[in-house]
Amino acid sequence: MAVSRNPYAQYQNSKVLTASPAELTLMLYDGVIKFINMAIVALKENDYEKVNINAQKAQRIVDHLNETLNDKYEVSKDFHNIYSCIMYALTQGNIHKDISEFERALDYAKSIRETWKQVMDMSVRGSSN
Repeated sequence: MAVSRNPYAQYQNSKVLTASPAELTLMLYDGVIKFINMAIVALKENDYEKVNINAQKAQRIVDHLNETLNDKYEVSKDFHNIYSCIMYALTQGNIHKDISEFERALDYAKSIRETWKQVMDMSVRGSSN
């Protein structure tokens, strides 16, 4: 593995290596949001190649999140459903070059990210009592 001389890349790498599973999940949600936003910008610029690339990056992350759910917990069904909605909106947005579908996927992703962040914050507060 090549060592990056870019300080920001080194920081990002160490951030990932030292993150808890909950923090890694939050980073994945951030990635989904970032790539959906990039697809929207590319669509506004009529750069369909970048739309496709970024939509697929977002889809790969959502697919990973979906595949790694622990189905022994009842709440995993809800996560499967929201991930399916995000995937559908991303697919439709990419096929039809439809900003409203990307925005729908973005709204879902932001909502689940915010919920996850709140759960993390409650967990930290709960463990500090």
